[in-house]
Amino acid sequence: MKKTVLISIWLLLVSPVCLLFAQEINWIQIQDLEAAQKQEHRKVLIDIYTDWCGWCKRLDATTFKDPKIVDYLNKNYYCVKLDGENKNTITYRGVEFKFVPTGRRGYHQLSSGFQKGRHSYPTLTVLDENLDILQIFRGYKKAEDLLPILVYLSDDLYKKQDWDSFLSEFKKSN
Repeated sequence: MKKTVLISIWLLLVSPVCLLFAQEINWIQIQDLEAAQKQEHRKVLIDIYTDWCGWCKRLDATTFKDPKIVDYLNKNYYCVKLDGENKNTITYRGVEFKFVPTGRRGYHQLSSGFQKGRHSYPTLTVLDENLDILQIFRGYKKAEDLLPILVYLSDDLYKKQDWDSFLSEFKKSN
């Protein structure tokens, strides 16, 4: 009994401290992206989500908490969260983008552009260093599926090697 109480107390004291040191993705605002690119050129990962999307919440709770994903993204990408149904006007690259009410919910013009007009949540859009769309991934991705994609794109391996060859080598080395 005494041992159980001591373990319980230890868990209550240590668990919150461990959470304080847990690394998280350094999300930035879309409005800050251009200034960040002027400081250091990186690829960009845009997580397009909605508040009602269960798969978006799962992506946040699992994939975006994975230590390998967090570490890789923080070192190699600028990461942006963008609400696909944001009601505010957003100025990006000198252009104002607004919410468009349509159907039951509507959509934001900027998120629609990053999805090429195909609204699906979650959507992960990768931009190159010039802020041009490099690739769009629709739907939930597990950490083990997302990591090779991030490496393949950030290291410009897509310019030198086909995906299947890369993935085969990546799986052997990890």
